[in-house]
Amino acid sequence: MLIVHDAFRIMIDSQTETGGDLVVAEEVLSPGAVDPGDLAAAERLDASGCVVTPGLVNAHHHLLQSAFRTLPGTRGVPMHVWLPTMAAAYAAVGIDPELARVAARVGVAEGLLNGVTTVADHHLTWPSGRDTVSMARATAGAARELGGRLAFVRGSARDDPEEAAASADAIAEALLPDAVGGVSDDGLLQLAVGPAGVHSDSEATFRLLGEVAERRGLRRRTQANEQVDVAIALEKYGRRPIELLEEWGWIAPDVTLAHLCAVTEREIELLAAQGVTATHAPGCDLPMGWGVAPVAALLDAGVPVGLGTSGGGSNDAGHLLADARLAMQVAPLAGRPLDARTVLGLATEGSAIGLGRSELGHLRPGAAADLCVWDVSGVADAGVADPVAGLLWASPGRRPKHVVVAGRVVVRDYRLVADDDRAIAAELRALLDAR
Repeated sequence: MLIVHDAFRIMIDSQTETGGDLVVAEEVLSPGAVDPGDLAAAERLDASGCVVTPGLVNAHHHLLQSAFRTLPGTRGVPMHVWLPTMAAAYAAVGIDPELARVAARVGVAEGLLNGVTTVADHHLTWPSGRDTVSMARATAGAARELGGRLAFVRGSARDDPEEAAASADAIAEALLPDAVGGVSDDGLLQLAVGPAGVHSDSEATFRLLGEVAERRGLRRRTQANEQVDVAIALEKYGRRPIELLEEWGWIAPDVTLAHLCAVTEREIELLAAQGVTATHAPGCDLPMGWGVAPVAALLDAGVPVGLGTSGGGSNDAGHLLADARLAMQVAPLAGRPLDARTVLGLATEGSAIGLGRSELGHLRPGAAADLCVWDVSGVADAGVADPVAGLLWASPGRRPKHVVVAGRVVVRDYRLVADDDRAIAAELRALLDAR
């Protein structure tokens, strides 16, 4: 049991705050329901001068791309140029379980150090004929070693449809054979399926992966309405991506669509009516010039919206709070302003809703004990009238002092508990230098 004590303010969810101590084990506990003897014996985590929030949930990442950041020819270019440039880089290095593991360690460690307790990894690069189960196991093992939660998405990008479906089925059988709803008993691993988008994957891929999801109880995720997605859909099919997804059975309550930059009012109404969830990724889409999702319009229509960083190939940082700040800053240009609590809600409970994880993204009693402790006592927060809003408005690049996942401290005093981040970085550098 862990007591987070003397917090200046505790953000329960995007609407509720309180003061006092927070008691957690594997889940958030009501202090009045805990035996006094247990409280006396509990570990105490000092949160003096701090704001406590739920752990951040990165709803859209490509962890493999942590090994491919700031590559020449990949910044501020059209997506039809970016895609083959990245593919050539993957081919030159060689994608295998070893690289998947080391890149995932970098991405998960970076996330934890920045307050991300759960990350959804949309893995799209699968060398044909290779042991895909080993790659998935390597990624899942990397997250578990560091103490983070992982939602691993068996993606597809021009893969053979039957091969992709067989791989997804094999991964589910190997990693979570008896899991209910595609989530491990301890909640640290979740599986999902997700083609890259209609720009790269056929109707057969969507339908076959959808069959695996239905049979295994997995959620479905894909990317829609980015720059190249709309252009290719119109050129190839004479129709827009969301129209195709509806026809192919992928507009449904178990589906999350990432990006949604060029989405129409009519399409938003359809997504809301069918219970689809969305993921905003401004740290990728905005600097690349691929568009900006109309988040306010989506929220107003009743579409739950989460927040993701996307991968290192388009957003070189896995810093979700920084991207939350960007989402708040750019919101007026895509509809209307969004306040800081609303955007923090995107980065926590909004993302969790898209994963179907009602226990994540908040600190109400019964929630998973995932939290971040943010020190707001320094000069960067001096003069800040609202310390919760200040988490976004003040101190760009802010990092949490402590991070807790499932009641276990995984970052203490700004350092990883399970490993050394410099050693993790050196491991990736050595691997890339050797190839």
